[in-house]
Amino acid sequence: MTFSASLDNALYLTLEDGCKSLRFDGHSIQSAMNLDDPYSLALGYSQTMMGFLLFVPDPKRVLIVGLGGGSLPKYCYRYLPESKVTTLEINEEVIALRHEFFIPDDNERFRIIQTDAVDYITHGHAEADVIMLDAYDHEGLPASLATESYYDHCRMALTDKGVLVINLWGTDPQLNIYIERLKRVFNERVWFCRAFNSYNVIVFASKDENFKINWIKLLFSASRMEALHDLDLQGIVRRLRAGLQYSLG
Repeated sequence: MTFSASLDNALYLTLEDGCKSLRFDGHSIQSAMNLDDPYSLALGYSQTMMGFLLFVPDPKRVLIVGLGGGSLPKYCYRYLPESKVTTLEINEEVIALRHEFFIPDDNERFRIIQTDAVDYITHGHAEADVIMLDAYDHEGLPASLATESYYDHCRMALTDKGVLVINLWGTDPQLNIYIERLKRVFNERVWFCRAFNSYNVIVFASKDENFKINWIKLLFSASRMEALHDLDLQGIVRRLRAGLQYSLG
């Protein structure tokens, strides 16, 4: 069965083959949920973003920019029970769909804040062990969420060993520019790879000045964590180690 409903000029809710999706212009999938397992991560890019566990396996505070269908907030809430999960979303119509995607009500560990993420983070309201940037609209990545200044404010909002995770479109002509900005802000402590089953590029930037990757230890850690998470963390390690096999930007 296929069902599609227009929510505003750019937002569509689609139900097809047991999967509910939030789409832009009826085409580009912004978020997807498997109705049989609503807390799982249905899309390869969101699975790859959870690779932050390789850097920060036990975050106390996770800040997510961009709600969409809530896949990442829901996953972190359920499978990281010691974490407080805060999501920033500017669009009230997206927040209004939270129950369509089985997103939990706000509580002591979980909350959604309607706000401009640039204002929120640059004015010092944020502090987190992990910040995930996954905010797109029907026109793509808002320019204000990809400036060097904004990345620097994200770095300042991170705890000393924190990590910034960013979902970027692999076909974005500015892709290489964004990564170079991140390298300057994080003093080259930046790793990236193509996401599973997509052209998205997932970038990880560590604030920890003493952090150095030991690939063998990282594979071992990934193997241990896979007992707790239905994620191919070892595959993410291999992708990060191999680097991108295509030209950026």
